[in-house]
Amino acid sequence: MARPKGKGICEERVDRYEGKTTVYVVLACMVASMGGVLFGYDFGVSGGVASMDHFLMKFFPNLYKRKYSHTETYGNNYCRYDNQNLGLFNSSLYVAGLFASLCASYVTRKYGRTNSIVLGGISCLLGVALEAGAINLSMLFTGRIIYGVGIGFGNQAIPVYISELAPANLRGGLNMMFEVAITFGFFTASMINYGTQKINHWGWRLSLGLGAVPALILTVGGILFLPETPNCLIEQGHVEKGRACLEKIRGTKNVQAEFEDMMDARELAKVIKNPYRNILKRTNRPQLVMAICMPAFHILTGIKTLLFYAPILFQSLGLGENSSLYCSVLTGILPLFAGLFSMATVDRWGRRALLLWGGIVMMICQATMGIILGLKYKADTLSNKLLELLVIISCIFVAAFGWSWGPLGWTVPSEIFPLETRSAGQAITVSVNLLSMFAITQSFLPLLCVFRYGIFLFFAGWICIMTVFVYLFLPETKGVPIEEMIFQWRKHWFWKKIVPPTETEEAKEKNEDPLEWIHNLIWEISSRYTAH
Repeated sequence: MARPKGKGICEERVDRYEGKTTVYVVLACMVASMGGVLFGYDFGVSGGVASMDHFLMKFFPNLYKRKYSHTETYGNNYCRYDNQNLGLFNSSLYVAGLFASLCASYVTRKYGRTNSIVLGGISCLLGVALEAGAINLSMLFTGRIIYGVGIGFGNQAIPVYISELAPANLRGGLNMMFEVAITFGFFTASMINYGTQKINHWGWRLSLGLGAVPALILTVGGILFLPETPNCLIEQGHVEKGRACLEKIRGTKNVQAEFEDMMDARELAKVIKNPYRNILKRTNRPQLVMAICMPAFHILTGIKTLLFYAPILFQSLGLGENSSLYCSVLTGILPLFAGLFSMATVDRWGRRALLLWGGIVMMICQATMGIILGLKYKADTLSNKLLELLVIISCIFVAAFGWSWGPLGWTVPSEIFPLETRSAGQAITVSVNLLSMFAITQSFLPLLCVFRYGIFLFFAGWICIMTVFVYLFLPETKGVPIEEMIFQWRKHWFWKKIVPPTETEEAKEKNEDPLEWIHNLIWEISSRYTAH
């Protein structure tokens, strides 16, 4: 039967999917995940560097003086690090990444996923060189912006790349490599900061410069090792190469069902000239909502500010510089182990269960921290026991994030878009994520100064909202082939009212006898009566 051109996928073929998870796919996903290490490393290293004395003396001398001044000169310990230039140093990367991700959408669709990944690695290498060698604030900010461009390209292309390469039954676990890589990068940065802060004058340069290692691995690995995804090859018209690649990564010649799904998706993608315009249609409405809400909620948990400013935050609460860096190391390693736990369970328990339980635990932790600080943080001091309790609660919080919203905030948006809008959808996801990070990073220190302990209650309220959102509006996506995700929205209690039915379903509705249900009811009653 001829394939209906431009109609997309009209039937579910998941039961006929064959193949296995090959070593080649796992290794490719690991190499691509180096982009996550880059993101996490910068996230961790810049927060630690911002608390180092020699870095502050060189670039933020006024803030350095405030750090060692009496509390009365700036109000309270919550306001000790309130400085817009320091916030801009941290957040400028996210603005650059936001705009770069929109450009990366075109590059990813037109020239391939691997080319976007390689461009991201090269940009990060240049950015690291400028940051580590900076002699003035302008050079430092230029390096941050170039690094941000690389992050924008990597974050846009890598989750899509892994989702397309992974088999449906293990897509969640393999896709979580990206978030686990982020947490690994953050933990590595925390360990490096803990050591380099003892090195006078150039310790901060070493911390920033070591970001070149994952950037080099990503760039060289992308050029020499990473294959293009079969979805991308078929979309670009290289059908035979796409099928050959599919057979290679699945380890079998029996890939007809998955290949047909990709061909159907390609027919629809061919007639889509503007993915951003098409993504606004009713058919893509649920995915668009998730592409906006999931990354925004990911940041509104408060995790990024807690981890990013962990050394600064713990110093503000009364811990010394060494103790605060030690605590940030502790809160950096826990998401790594939690992410590994999530990788092992996400394709067994599902996305919804992990998101819901993680949300509940995080909400309790944020509320508890706010209440403790509100009741006990008097005269800018806390007892050692309360400080220890706050550290323990912070650890529980980051662990809960690590098994839930941390990895799934990236995984879910990357696997729900059809081929014709996939690059645009991921670009929106990355843009919203980076825009949210910019807003929170830039405003956290002033908010901490104004709200004080109320900042934790603020985040607790958002976690409550997002947990309810997942319960009501996110269908389960585990085990669903990426090209057949549309059927999940058509089965959902709310989204089925918005997403139009397939052409087959419409024809069935038109040809159906309106009195057929009455005939069936009479037949059922008569059959039961005859049986008795």
